[in-house]
Amino acid sequence: MSKAAYHTEILKVDPASIAFTGDSLSISDPQTETSLKRAATIISSSSEVVAFPTETVYGLGGNAFDDDSVRNIYRAKNRPADNPLISHISSVSQVKQFFGIDLPKIYEPLVESFWPGPLTILLPITTDSKLSKLTTAGQDTVAVRLPSHPVARALIHLSNVPIAAPSANASTRPSPTLAEHVYHDLNGKIPLILDGGSARVGVESTVVDGISNPPMLLRPGGVSLEQIKSVGGDAWKDVRVAKRVADANEPVKTPGMKYKHYSPTARVILVEKEEAMLNYIASHDLSRDKIALLTTQSFTGSQFPGIVESMGSSKEEVSRNLFKCLRDMDERRVDYIFVEAVDETDQGLAIMNRLKKAASETI
Repeated sequence: MSKAAYHTEILKVDPASIAFTGDSLSISDPQTETSLKRAATIISSSSEVVAFPTETVYGLGGNAFDDDSVRNIYRAKNRPADNPLISHISSVSQVKQFFGIDLPKIYEPLVESFWPGPLTILLPITTDSKLSKLTTAGQDTVAVRLPSHPVARALIHLSNVPIAAPSANASTRPSPTLAEHVYHDLNGKIPLILDGGSARVGVESTVVDGISNPPMLLRPGGVSLEQIKSVGGDAWKDVRVAKRVADANEPVKTPGMKYKHYSPTARVILVEKEEAMLNYIASHDLSRDKIALLTTQSFTGSQFPGIVESMGSSKEEVSRNLFKCLRDMDERRVDYIFVEAVDETDQGLAIMNRLKKAASETI
């Protein structure tokens, strides 16, 4: 079958029907169980890929041990092959089972606090690892996460392989927080989407490297820098934040550090002061363009000559709604999207990381 000729199915699943007791899985809804087993069979017994919900954004998953499966992830997204993937597990015991190593002690306080959840850790790869080198883009480390979303955990548990999964969008586009976003980008390119409702966090996971000295925050996300320092103890008190974008020829250990990201079709302008935005509109003669303003915590938008939408008043709300709002503006055929900046404390660091990558300029 041509890789561009799938009939992409969307199967509804009920996250509330899924429960874990320790590492044991139970599913009370028969249709959800059937759909999950079907998706797990695709991942474990073929080289095809499946889109599924996580608490951060929707993921596009394949068998991290299988070269062809990983190739199909890159192909469906049109993703550069030197951009590594995160491998997802369903229990802490699978660190040893899948990767052949014990959890490094430096990660223990973070894992205890934030797994399952939106935290990804970097682990060294053993010489006898079964991981596809395409999963890691040839690096000597692998990024690993244990998601908290019941559908994601159940899918990994039933597949019984680590699931390599980037966000389930076309490369460079805003990440998907709804199944319909995935369908918009990947219809005809993948066989199956599991629809488990909207993503709770809305931005991707935080990625940390505890095997370097000092440890590094490689990508801000659903767990804040302040939280890592708070629970990590002395080993994490001097954690460094990696630069936002790697150089063109620089190898990267984790997704989100390279290439243009998170961009809608419209031109995105990141705005720090409302007055500067109004002056920009006046000086650039945007009277013939359809423009929109996405507000966060301070802007009123009362003088804005276009669409005004709030992404929320708290950073948690802004994080949850950011990608959805960018996609909504594209659906409304907006030419320019002005977005109010937030300060970079707590969840603000992850929000601004995504906005700075999406924006053409900052005013």
